[in-house]
Amino acid sequence: MDYSIISLFSSATLVAKIVMGILVAMSVMSWAVIIGKFFSLGSAERKAASGLARFTEAPDLRQALQSLGSDPSSPLYAVAQHGVREFNNGKEAGVSEAVVVETVRRALNQGVGQELDRMHKSLSILATAANTAPFIGLFGTVWGIMTSFQAIGQMKSASLATVAPGISEALIATAVGLAVAVPATIAYNLFLGKLDSIETRLINFAGVFLNRVQREVNAHRRGDK
Repeated sequence: MDYSIISLFSSATLVAKIVMGILVAMSVMSWAVIIGKFFSLGSAERKAASGLARFTEAPDLRQALQSLGSDPSSPLYAVAQHGVREFNNGKEAGVSEAVVVETVRRALNQGVGQELDRMHKSLSILATAANTAPFIGLFGTVWGIMTSFQAIGQMKSASLATVAPGISEALIATAVGLAVAVPATIAYNLFLGKLDSIETRLINFAGVFLNRVQREVNAHRRGDK
């Protein structure tokens, strides 16, 4: 009998085929997320670092915002849009400086939260694959062992030829489950580390932005006097 993986899969029970199909689908989705997040989070981290440096080095708020406008795909750009919108709305409404600063602070916090939520999307797929794939594979393992015991009962023999198909099916299910879970777990933890780094830069950016707004407001107040 041919004990290759293809042959074993084709001769496997329906339940085993369903288990394998689920694991393969989870693996495809996990790798799609891994590849996409590898490039998107890497780019966001680099752009956040370079954008924060340019924003900090700019001499005033106007030039600092112009430095961000050169890269609209940067996560800092989206956060800054929230702050600029509230800053302009406050000036047009003629509210007090303290109210302007407070509304800008809340807007920046909202922008940071929205950007982090956006970048966290799809990570749940990796978490699900990492947590459930081993158990799905274990179910396939148990089913394969049950198949082997059924074969022993039907054939009245415990020879290798009788139990080998079921045991092989069980071991393949275990291996595939681990092959899905291990990369998903590693990638999920690495991406969380990148997101922590990006979050730190976004929070620092919000602080620098708010400081510049306060200086702008104070300068405007002194000019009015």
